[in-house]
Amino acid sequence: MNYISADEAVMMVRAGDHLHWPCVSGAPENLIEALVRRADREKGKENGEESLHDIKISHFYTEGYADYTLPQYNEIFQLDSFFVGGNVREATQSGRADYIPCSLSETPRMITSGAVGCDVVFLMVSEPDNDGFVSLGTSVDYMPEAIAKARCVIAQVNSHVPYTYGDARIHVSKINAFVKYDVPLKPAAPSPLSDIDIAIGRHCADLIPDGATLQIGIGNIPTAVLAQLGSHKDLGVHSEMFSDSVIPLVKKGIINGRCKKTDHGKLTAMFLKGSQDLYDFVDLNPAVLMKDVGYTNNPAIIASNPRVVALNSAIQIDLSGQVCSDSLGTKIFSGSGGQLDFILGATYSDGGVPIIAMPSITPKGISKIVPTLTTGAGVVTPRTLTQWVVTEWGAVNLYGLSLRQRAEALISIAHPSVRDSLKYEFNKK
Repeated sequence: MNYISADEAVMMVRAGDHLHWPCVSGAPENLIEALVRRADREKGKENGEESLHDIKISHFYTEGYADYTLPQYNEIFQLDSFFVGGNVREATQSGRADYIPCSLSETPRMITSGAVGCDVVFLMVSEPDNDGFVSLGTSVDYMPEAIAKARCVIAQVNSHVPYTYGDARIHVSKINAFVKYDVPLKPAAPSPLSDIDIAIGRHCADLIPDGATLQIGIGNIPTAVLAQLGSHKDLGVHSEMFSDSVIPLVKKGIINGRCKKTDHGKLTAMFLKGSQDLYDFVDLNPAVLMKDVGYTNNPAIIASNPRVVALNSAIQIDLSGQVCSDSLGTKIFSGSGGQLDFILGATYSDGGVPIIAMPSITPKGISKIVPTLTTGAGVVTPRTLTQWVVTEWGAVNLYGLSLRQRAEALISIAHPSVRDSLKYEFNKK
């Protein structure tokens, strides 16, 4: 394997190319920084084949370095992301970057169909094994389809990337250039759980049967839910992602995948986010199956497992059960992500439990249960699919309820300070 520098590697990018790279700790920042350095060097040149301009970039949720969204690069880089993280939120909301509305399960087909272009892929991978395979480690995303479609694949080889199996394994023959750059993966420090988190976690845990297959996301509420499962039995994981919180349950034998019909005995995920302990846990672990998002988020595959519990959150829920989880009014805050994928999967799973869990009120004292969604808010989960809704005040099941019954149920788990006003607004209609 011949290595070149990151600055040499990014010279393979051409004007007008569409670039893709993995999410979270899988983002190859050494290559991304080199690309921005090239833009700085070539700024001011007349647009031509020798200069960098009109570069599109797409990716899932990322953290940290995102200088390609700064105003001085407006003529060079255009970010059209599939999910909006905090590092690109201001750029997206101000119009310097944009968002592609989608359920994440659709992104592989967007690449293969040509609906979204793909010319160059940046990766961060493990060192190769004896058979010539590297691993994508913590972030598979839609990279298998992007690699197959791209003209050029550039990989940052990093000895700190854990070697994971499944769709994470890529043969070196599919990679055009290698850059050696060793750097520890960025750990995600857990936040302390609040009393509200713990209360929501307790209500959710009460809905989880033994033998359930769990979809768990990012944040304090999933952590609080997992912390309440110490007396459960034979749980499994089929999820977009998982974090450190699953490790104690695996070690105790509570999570063992014994009841999963698909990927029996495996912890299935598309990306990972956590501490070094998590990265050490998944390294060369045959029980961990990292899969492409077109697999993890396929509602039919999700539903093939029994008792799927899909745990998702919301920015707002109106009194009819419409769930907004991607925007603050017209301003995109995050994205649809895989919420609808997993809500559908859990809905059609035998004994499945689709859950929307959230605090009843924001830290600023604004109710998240509202008479009507804010003007322009996106409906990610329609009221026809919303079933269990959980706040710190309890859990209600909207399945089979009329509009009035739904409103009454949701008001019962709203913050006490807004219940009377919610009743008044509903009865005004």
